[in-house]
Amino acid sequence: MKKDTKTDILSVLEQRMASFSKGQRTIARYILGNYDKAAFMTAARMGEAVGVSESTVVRFAVELGYRGYPGMKKALQEVVRNRLTSVERIEAAESTIGTQDVLKAVLRADINNLQATLEEVDQASFNAAVDLILSAKRVYVIGMRTSTTLAHFLGIYLNLLQDNVQVIQDTTAMEVYEQMLRVERDDLVIGISFPRYSNRTVNAMKFARDSGASTLGITDGKASPLHEISDVCLYAKSEMVSFLDSLVAPLGLINALIVALGIRNRDQTFETFQRLESIWTEYGVYQTRES
Repeated sequence: MKKDTKTDILSVLEQRMASFSKGQRTIARYILGNYDKAAFMTAARMGEAVGVSESTVVRFAVELGYRGYPGMKKALQEVVRNRLTSVERIEAAESTIGTQDVLKAVLRADINNLQATLEEVDQASFNAAVDLILSAKRVYVIGMRTSTTLAHFLGIYLNLLQDNVQVIQDTTAMEVYEQMLRVERDDLVIGISFPRYSNRTVNAMKFARDSGASTLGITDGKASPLHEISDVCLYAKSEMVSFLDSLVAPLGLINALIVALGIRNRDQTFETFQRLESIWTEYGVYQTRES
């Protein structure tokens, strides 16, 4: 059963309502009417809200074809991620997390994102991404909205490792294309986008592909619009807790990419940072114990 689109789980609940047991219908009706809140609930909390046991909720998720409750919860979060505004996300999270649990809830979510990314990472795609970057004539990095932070971080280190990197600035749509005017075959465009996906990033990647350049996507999964337009795609989880989409796992993936590039090009990396250390020391870039 495919569950990638935002309407899948809600459609399944509606279609199968008549076949559910009494307890299952109660859960299904609650989810359909409160999917924004249900997406953030534990199985125990949903059971309490509905008036059934935690085990009944877990069995219901399995009955729908998910690998336990976490799978169903993830599907619900996809609905919320694509359908709710940021304000509605805040309201949904506040009703389920509670002000006393915020710190632990956010940190646990980040840990889960990292673990899920680690378990699902494709080593062959990761190696292919490293090859694309090292073999490209020019490398363009583009990321809009919250992904701007990731794009600039990747750009800073790529610029230290090699001299053919340009980070596309988040400006007007036409200025983006002007910055990519000379993109051609043998170039690589790295597009970074996480929900809610930026149209500018997606369109820039299509422009790169149509110009004959190679494309590398860094996003959250195969449902992402970057998946179909990237020669190679790397995935990192960014499940939300509230209005904030976590960038912890995406940043971890980018860190790994940078380290792998440094190792593959060890001699040049060593020489670059040896020179940088001399410059930093001479011009007092960083604090020292003496200062």
